[in-house]
Amino acid sequence: MLKPDTLALTIVLALLTALGPLSTDMYLPSLPAIAAGLGATTGQTQLTLSAFLLGFAAGQFFYGPISDRIGRKPVLLFGLGLFTLASLICAFAPNIETLIGARFLQALGASGPIVLGRAIVRDFYEGPRAGRELSRMGTIMGVVPAAAPILGGVIERVSGWRVTFAVMILFGIAMAAVISLRMPESIRKKSEVPISFGAILRGFKLLLGHPGYRTYVGLSMLTYGGLFAFISGSSFVLQKIYGLDELSFAFSFTFVVVGFMSGTFLAQHLVGRRGLDGTIQLGVTCLAVGGATMLTLVLMGVPSSLGISAPMAIYGIGVGLTMPQSMASALMPFPERAGAASSLLGICQMTFAAIVGIALGRNLDASAIPLPATIAATGVLALVLFLMTGRARGHQPKG
Repeated sequence: MLKPDTLALTIVLALLTALGPLSTDMYLPSLPAIAAGLGATTGQTQLTLSAFLLGFAAGQFFYGPISDRIGRKPVLLFGLGLFTLASLICAFAPNIETLIGARFLQALGASGPIVLGRAIVRDFYEGPRAGRELSRMGTIMGVVPAAAPILGGVIERVSGWRVTFAVMILFGIAMAAVISLRMPESIRKKSEVPISFGAILRGFKLLLGHPGYRTYVGLSMLTYGGLFAFISGSSFVLQKIYGLDELSFAFSFTFVVVGFMSGTFLAQHLVGRRGLDGTIQLGVTCLAVGGATMLTLVLMGVPSSLGISAPMAIYGIGVGLTMPQSMASALMPFPERAGAASSLLGICQMTFAAIVGIALGRNLDASAIPLPATIAATGVLALVLFLMTGRARGHQPKG
């Protein structure tokens, strides 16, 4: 059995939270090919990403509260099963409309493991220890978005984008087997609140009444919004405007992944000395600097794709420093509602990112500027939000 404070548990939880990056990053190099193969426009193809985010948000509404009531493990297995089935539909999609719908369904499944991965961390750990665990998971998880675009680029060249979804099917089956055979039930005391739409909404209202929770959710939203802008827009900007091929784009994409992994690695060592908020402060500074630098270089007309990817590495460091600590801080006051708190955080985060992706997709064909402008805006706003909410956040203990 997988046990707390073991590397094996950390790896499994990291792979569960990597389900989202795997579902998006692996097929990024194929987006232009999907558009051509299914006779779709850039905007329609972008909707396969935004539909995934909307499905992600919708799924998270139920997974957390239901798992608080009946346990993490059965809900986790349901999500993995739905993800695997939807991946099969994606692999055989005959048109862009079917692919968009299947991606929405795929996200409904994938949202469960990610919500519950965070909730399981809160079940086992508290405070800065939870932040360190999420950072450890982020470091391990970073291997997936680093390798996924490269693997996707190779698959696109060798056999086409449909095989990419076959790999996702195998991943879903493997994770379901591990959870079924090795994962213990983590929840200590199941919620006695009845499962109903009204009860879930009342629980969410209680969470949103906490000013610290609202603040950390806002930081997560802005941080991930800028990251998703890069995820959804970089393949078109770097391939169509800067002329990179699929593999060159995949390697360029690893800049942000290496940055993210570096940020999570730094966070593991900084959170004990600086506390959760001290680590977040350094992170939001990196977000603002990375985004502003990228926008400046693009406006100056720097012809190299490094004008996009190098500053995005700085932004990636900020993501690694900010996201795990913001999540841990948001969940910390609610040990008895960890599932619901994780769900609502995910809903807000993914809905905001989907809106960002849709808006960005409408403006990508003619110019590279909308991409860095969006990333700069989210980074600067995250820094401003942090600086203006000291009282709401309160004191976060070190150690």
